Amino acid sequence: MRVALISDIHGHCTALDAVLDDIARESVDAVICLGDVATIGPQPGHVLARLRDLGCACIMGNHDAALLAPEKASEYQIASLLLPSLAWCAGQLTRGDLDYLQSFKPVIERSLGTDTTLKCFHGSPRSMVDVILATTPAEELDRLFAEGTAAVMAGGHSHIQMLRQHAGTLVVNPGSVGDAFLLPLVPGTTPTLLPWAEYGIVDWTNGRTSVDLRRVPFDLAAFFEVVSKSDIPIRDWWLQQYALKGPGDKR
Repeated sequence: MRVALISDIHGHCTALDAVLDDIARESVDAVICLGDVATIGPQPGHVLARLRDLGCACIMGNHDAALLAPEKASEYQIASLLLPSLAWCAGQLTRGDLDYLQSFKPVIERSLGTDTTLKCFHGSPRSMVDVILATTPAEELDRLFAEGTAAVMAGGHSHIQMLRQHAGTLVVNPGSVGDAFLLPLVPGTTPTLLPWAEYGIVDWTNGRTSVDLRRVPFDLAAFFEVVSKSDIPIRDWWLQQYALKGPGDKR
């Protein structure tokens, strides 16, 4: 059983297409999206169309929930500077898009093999806004996983790729498809984005479990062209991203 994990696409369909192209070469049995799919970036409707066509299971992220209930944006920890882009992204979506978002689940469990289960969530099984990092204390993980663990616990939200072991459980974050952070986001600061898309593959074969974390190049020139033609409120911020490479370069 091979399961591809994608997360935190954030309206970046150029990066998502690069990831899906890579996944298509990997003979996976399933794709699971860990949430936050259609805000911040200039292609929210395109992302939802790709996911619908893919037919993958999707987790409800805090940004997804905020699209469905903008009045609760602060409760879902959407930064005030992102509220204009949240409203813009919501305005790009159809009734069908919103109905699709409504179908996302808080937690998804899948069997990988004999006595081996994968549990997927956004922040933690307890809350979509919890943050799990490599530095999260073991006692905090015990609290966040108090409702039960699995052989592999997979979440997103932090935009930081991670693989760690906790009490015999593998804890994995596949990173962000659309907004891979250089460092964990500090409240009140602006993140630095890395010029690649991230995802992961969990593999169970004959009792052996492995996790493969990947960085995938995407066409920066094509993405900057999309941004340049968009009227998204944070257009200028997007055009200043990916300092490691510039417009016109392709990784």
